[in-house]
Amino acid sequence: MISAGDFRNGITIEIDSNIFQIIEFQHVKPGKGAAFVRTKLKNIKSGGVIEKTFRPTEKCPQARIDRKDMQYLYSDGDLFHFMDQETFEQIALNEENVGDALKFVKENDICKVCSHNGSVFAIEPPLFVELEITETEPGFKGDTATGATKPAVVETGATVYVPLFVELGDKIKIDTRSGEYLSRV
Repeated sequence: MISAGDFRNGITIEIDSNIFQIIEFQHVKPGKGAAFVRTKLKNIKSGGVIEKTFRPTEKCPQARIDRKDMQYLYSDGDLFHFMDQETFEQIALNEENVGDALKFVKENDICKVCSHNGSVFAIEPPLFVELEITETEPGFKGDTATGATKPAVVETGATVYVPLFVELGDKIKIDTRSGEYLSRV
């Protein structure tokens, strides 16, 4: 149990059998009346954000989120298969649990599988990946004064906007959180 007076950003709590992560919190002490804690909470399973206020003495059970490194093996239709690197156990997750997390992940890459009480609810890809360009149009010389970009398809099938000098077959570094091009490799 954690009291509202001890809230910090990133802590996960359980409210009404839902798991929330604290995005923002603010201790408020008005001139008149009792102090309270104003929070913004993100539902980890659905992704929705709510605002809620607590009395500083109110207690919530702290949710334990397990993050385990697992290797992404392959997908067959609706299921995505992952393997534990230590025990070599395999699990299959449906598209609802995976979402867009594997947009920039190749087979055999390591991802973090997030679970609560044994039920998997999210996949965290590596922060940065290096992928090869499989499809793009050639850039035109003299068109670079504005820092123009062009769409390019990488080997996982995702589309990334890259500078005009990037060519077919180049390896590029991508930030998986924003989907932005960072540099050539």
